[in-house]
Amino acid sequence: MLYPVTSFRRLVTSGSPLEPEIGFSRAVRVGPYVSVAGTAPIADDGTTTAPGDVYAQSVRCLDIAEHALREAGATLADVIRTRVMLVDIGRWREAARAHGERFAEVRPACTFVEVSRFIDPAWLVEFEVDAVVRDERR
Repeated sequence: MLYPVTSFRRLVTSGSPLEPEIGFSRAVRVGPYVSVAGTAPIADDGTTTAPGDVYAQSVRCLDIAEHALREAGATLADVIRTRVMLVDIGRWREAARAHGERFAEVRPACTFVEVSRFIDPAWLVEFEVDAVVRDERR
C-alpha cells in the first residue's frame, strides 16, 4: 500500500507489524528515487521461508523487494544498486544465483557483505534495493 507523506515523499508498507514498532517503511519514494529497506525472507504467515536454504531465502527477499518496487511505481529494470547481506559469506554464490536470475540484463551495482546475524537467527540473507524511475509518471 502506498502512503503519501508529502508531495515529495511516499511510503510503501508491506503490512509488517515491525514497521510501526521500529518506525520504518518497506520502501520510500522521493521523486524518481526508490529505496527498499533491508528485506528478509519472511513468508506470508510470518515464519521464515526455507530455513537453511540461502537460494530460496534470496528468491523470497527479491519477491518482496520487487513487490515494494511495483507499489512505488518502479520495476526491476529501474534498479541501480543492490546490497546482499549474508551471515555466511562462503554461501554468496547461492544468493548470487537468485540475484542473477532477476538482474542479468539490468546489472545494477551490487555489494555482498557478511554480517554477524539478523533479527531472526533463521534468516540467512537480506537484500536492499535502490532504483531510479525513468518515467516519473509511474
